[in-house]
Parts: sequence; structure tokens; C-alpha cells
Amino acid sequence: MTDQLDLWFDPSQCLIDGNWVAPAGGEYLPLENPSTGERIGSIARGTADDIDAAVVSARKAWQGEWGRTSAVERGRALFKLRELVLENVEHLARIEAIDVGKPLKQARADAVALARYLEFYGGAADKLHGDTIPYLDGYTVYTLREPHGVTGHIVPWNYPMQIIGRSVGAALATGNACVLKPAEDACLTALAFADLAIRAGLPAGALNVVPGLGAEAGAALTGHPGIHHISFTGSVATGVYVQTAAARNVVPVTLELGGKSPQLVFEDADLDAALPFLVNAGIQNAGQTCSASSRILVHRSIHDELVGRMGERYASLRVGPALSDLDVGPLISGRQQAIVSSYLDRGDDLEKAAQASLEDVPEGGNYVRPTLFSGVSSAHTLARDEIFGPVQVVIPFEDEDEAVAIANGTDYGLVASIWSRDGARQMRLARKIRSGQVFINNYGAGGGVELPFGGIGKSGHGREKGFEALYGFTTLKTVAAFHG
Repeated sequence: MTDQLDLWFDPSQCLIDGNWVAPAGGEYLPLENPSTGERIGSIARGTADDIDAAVVSARKAWQGEWGRTSAVERGRALFKLRELVLENVEHLARIEAIDVGKPLKQARADAVALARYLEFYGGAADKLHGDTIPYLDGYTVYTLREPHGVTGHIVPWNYPMQIIGRSVGAALATGNACVLKPAEDACLTALAFADLAIRAGLPAGALNVVPGLGAEAGAALTGHPGIHHISFTGSVATGVYVQTAAARNVVPVTLELGGKSPQLVFEDADLDAALPFLVNAGIQNAGQTCSASSRILVHRSIHDELVGRMGERYASLRVGPALSDLDVGPLISGRQQAIVSSYLDRGDDLEKAAQASLEDVPEGGNYVRPTLFSGVSSAHTLARDEIFGPVQVVIPFEDEDEAVAIANGTDYGLVASIWSRDGARQMRLARKIRSGQVFINNYGAGGGVELPFGGIGKSGHGREKGFEALYGFTTLKTVAAFHG
């Protein structure tokens, strides 16, 4: 199977006001295949001028045709878009696999998830209601949920389709017009989605897509005075910049940032059930997942047994190019490969319980060996920093109190899980662990479309997915009518 993209759209253009146009600055960025290191095309290097044109277009759509579209019709438009996504699942999956480097089966799951987001938000569009409020005699008081207006969306390179679905899907369902800035490292499915949106009949300006560098197009978007809400998924450092830029315009921001998510394994856990979750949640998409489980906290009495069984799974992992559809693919870029490799070097003082082998991988690809470290101190760098690669550490604990202290002992709080047959322990720890999501005897790595998702601390704020996302993409208006 060759790494031919076979695109039906021109990736070197921007979608602005319903038209595919060249970037205003006439410059382009190289597009590389993470599996081989080869250049496979170019994308637009969008500028502040492109962002401004996209915002103007979105404002026109919000104040015009899209803004006048009823909720039920917005939902139907998203259903049409869902059908087009489903018709193109295999094509989208292949594009994502080549662009991001993830195994084909994982990319296919992302395309199906995108369709599910559109289905969920399409169905929810006309079911977002206000309330009536009992008040003084002679008054009728009610609330309305209205769109912010023009929303800016900056999505990362690790899960473009899923994050577009949960962000742009919710924003469109509630009547906002969107300007999307995809990551320069992987933006092809964002552009494919834009083309499908045109086919689905979204009016010009309802969705605009401007690729480019974060420091250029991204900065222009977050600081633009015509943006009314920003949704950002990415690193903590960039999230701070985004929030600072938005604050100058007093614009609300939804931030989904990093994670150092723990799984707590107690002595009464069902290890047969836990093992697939323990490993898969750390190596999926080569560990390049905000909600990846990079810390395995285990009761000291079963530490050695668990490490041995996880090590067997690591030894069986198959690593290779995305289209080979194995367990683990390459990292997104040579830069990310260097970062993860430097963390592996910092673990030279630790016991490497297991490493997967690299066999027959292209020399120019961005590969690292998935690695499991055992008996790690909770104070070690590998137990505290978000590595964003296929690296897991096993940390022993003595009792519940120590387990909770370790779980809460980082700057992050995105996802956690508890493995125990003790129902009382499950409920106690679910309350004590500081995390946006807690799974009991499973690990959702972000969970389903219906489940509100987001973090605390340096994992960000605001919630995506489920109905909570719809609340976030609307503003609440109170109407108090005196009628005597």
C-alpha cells in the first residue's frame, strides 16, 4: 500500500466565504509524512489578512443567512454533513493516517467519531431550551440561549477530526459561525471537512478554514476583535498565550490542555479486565493524546505481577508505518521525536520494565520505542511532565491515602480511573481525585460523545462534549416582562 493521498481538494488553499482561495501572502508550508519523513505536498501559510477576511465572512453569515436558519434546519444541515462523512470514512481515515501517522484503524475510528459528533449535535440543535423563572407578581421571566456569534477554533494535530466534531459541531449546532485554524503539522482532514460542509449546503461563511502557523494565523485569530468565543486544544504554554490574547478583547475561552492522567490499580482489581486499558490508554496514537494514561499507580502488593503482565503486552506491540495498520505508528514530527527521546534519556536511572521493538520501519520516519518504566518515584520527571509519547511509568503505593496523594500530585487534572471491586472505595476515590473525568473499572481516554470532557488546573477549563458543550457555545439572556 503506497502513501498516496489522492485528495479531491487543493490542500494549498483556504476556505473563506464559501470559496477556496490562495493565501493572501502567497506563501506555503511543507507537508510531511511522519511515517517516512518524505514531503507529500504543501498547505497555505495563512496570514492575519486571511484571518480577517474569514472573520468578516463569518460575521456576515451569523448576521445573515446562517443566523436566520432555524435550529431544526441547522440540525438537518449537520445530519447531511454526517452522511457525507460516513460515505467518505475510508478516504478520510487514509488521509488522517498519512497526515498524522496514526494506524489506519485508529484513524478510521476518528472518522466514525466525527460522524457521531455531527449526529449528536445535529439532533440536539433544536432541543436546547431556556427556562421560565418564578418572580414577582405581574412579571413573566424567561431565559434564552443565544449563540455567541463568531467563534474561533484552534485544533491540534493529534485528533483533528474528533476535535473538529466536538468543537465546530457544537458551535454550528447553536448557530455560531466558525473560523477554524487547524494545526500546521496535520490539517488535511480539516480541509476535507470544509469541502464536505460546502457539499452539505452550509451557507457561505458559516465555516471558514485558514491553515497556517500558530504564531501567525493562530495569533491573529485569538487576538481578533471580531471573535466572540475561542475554543483551543493544545499545550499549556500556548493555552496561556491564547487566554491572554482573548482577555484583551474580554472574550470567553474554552481550554483543553495537557494531562498526566493516572490509573489506580488496587490489590482487588480484575487484572485480566484492566490490562488492555492500562496499556492501550498509554500507547494509542503513539501516546500523543491529552488524556493518555501515562501514570499507572499500583498497590505495592501486586506491583511486580502487574509490571510483568504489562511488560508482556509491551513486548508484543507492533510498531510501524501508519498504513501498515499495526499497534503504534510514528510521532507527528522530528521535533516531537526528539522531545520524547530526550525524556527516555532522562529515564536512564530507572528500570525499563519493557520496550517494544522497531522492525522494518522507514529510516526517515519519526519512530520511538514504546517504553514502560517500573518502580518509579512520583517525584521523578517522567512521573510529572507530560511527555506526549508512548511512555508509561508504574508507581507503587501503600494505601488509599497515598494513592490519592500521588494521583493529585501533578499540575494536571484531566482523566483518571480506579480499578477495584470495592464499591465503597470506588465512590470515595471518585470524589477525592481531582480530575474532569473519573472512570471506574474502565478507561475512556476522553470518553464518549455524550460525556462532558475537560480538565482542572493546567488541564484547562470549560467543558466539551455532551450538552455541556452546547451551553459553552451559547450565552444566556434573561428577559423580564412586566404586564401587571
